[in-house]
Amino acid sequence: MKTTTVQTMDTRIGKLDFELGVPTSETAARLYDEMDFQRAVQCYLWGLPTVGLEELKQSIQRDTGVQNGDMAIFEGYRTLSVFITPNLVTTYIMAQIDLAKSGPIVIDYPAGMTAGALIDWWDRPITDVGIPGPDKGQGARFLFLGPGQAAPQVDGYRVFRSRTFNTLLFYRVLDTDPVKADALRKAVRIYPFGQRDNPPPTRLLAPKAEAEYRVQSHSRGLAYWERLLQAIGFEPVEDRDRFFVAMLKPLGIEKGQPFNPDERQRKILTDAALVGEAMAKASTFQKRMGEYRYRSDTHWETLFSPSYSIDQDIEGSTQFEERTALFYEGIGMSSGSIPKTPGIGQAYLAAYRDAQGHAFDGGKSYRLHVPPNAPVNQFWSVTLYDVETRCLIQNKEQIADRSSRMDLVVNADGSVDLFFGPIAPKGMQKNWIPTIPGQAWFTYFRLYGPLEPFFEKTWCPGEIEQID
Repeated sequence: MKTTTVQTMDTRIGKLDFELGVPTSETAARLYDEMDFQRAVQCYLWGLPTVGLEELKQSIQRDTGVQNGDMAIFEGYRTLSVFITPNLVTTYIMAQIDLAKSGPIVIDYPAGMTAGALIDWWDRPITDVGIPGPDKGQGARFLFLGPGQAAPQVDGYRVFRSRTFNTLLFYRVLDTDPVKADALRKAVRIYPFGQRDNPPPTRLLAPKAEAEYRVQSHSRGLAYWERLLQAIGFEPVEDRDRFFVAMLKPLGIEKGQPFNPDERQRKILTDAALVGEAMAKASTFQKRMGEYRYRSDTHWETLFSPSYSIDQDIEGSTQFEERTALFYEGIGMSSGSIPKTPGIGQAYLAAYRDAQGHAFDGGKSYRLHVPPNAPVNQFWSVTLYDVETRCLIQNKEQIADRSSRMDLVVNADGSVDLFFGPIAPKGMQKNWIPTIPGQAWFTYFRLYGPLEPFFEKTWCPGEIEQID
């Protein structure tokens, strides 16, 4: 009588049985489940940049009614509170442009004090605009082409090509003169190149009064994967992404096909979204790459590692973990966000822990000392964000930031003390940002037009200290 020899292997996913080295049916099923789960977790991390943009696109379309090439304007606490890590000092103006629908697009961009970028659907800058852009604040006529679209033989345009059909234009108005600022909000014109001889007007729309104002942080569970398929469904697949697209197919996610996962796939995708987000939080709030620390004597970190590439690629590799950390907590990349020339662009410092290394507790009170002579050509601001949403901290006072453009209480030496907590210190309401007990937060310190002491690291905000 023939006997069957079964070998058992102990692994981190349990005991696996093999018949003469061949996986049993039960073992094969377990391995495929594990394989698909591991792939799904990595695909979650891979998809963060484009899912974030898809969330933003659908949100602004729903809340403002914009269509392809329309401009949407957002300013003030309520409208900006749905965005991922915005600032509250400047107005945001943006337009989602689908080059597959419109063909090559012309953007007439005005001269003036603005800063922004046109980015592709993986959040890579195609070009900056405004002061940090090639127009250097003098204005320009841009022509943008999508994948495979022929470049017309014309003069007078700055021509750029996107690697995706979906793109996003965004810019901020930096001029403090209200008349000039208002003109810059309305000055951009967007139209198809084919209509250049008689361009239609560009609509500028604000959120509707009945807008839902749903936060734009990444959806959770199965909704995340729906957004991912919507984001990549009609885009070309780059060589670096082919393995990820292949790994999505056994999970029921395939370009050109409806999203209808079976019960097994639904469970794997739901679990993977949970673990994937936990890993994204680790990459963002507990970085394992020491180069992010601004100085060795501070908990302040730079938002971008010194080696970060705006294309997300370096020689021989892609910056996968750096990209995960950045696009879980932010959206809208530009070259000006990594300034190299003093006085131009904006610099970001982030704090996720207090002076003792603990997470910020919304039920406790903290103080931040901002030393005098902050190295900025324009202004600085401090903004608090909710850890779970990465959106503005929500409080009944609708206060989430303080900046040097505000009427703050200033110390005799020119320094400023800011306070974060559920109760304002006596006499310091102007310098206070309310926090919510039971909700954790983190903060950005932005420097607009950073000067030499920032680059030389001779100036640094103080540690954020708990005071009760």
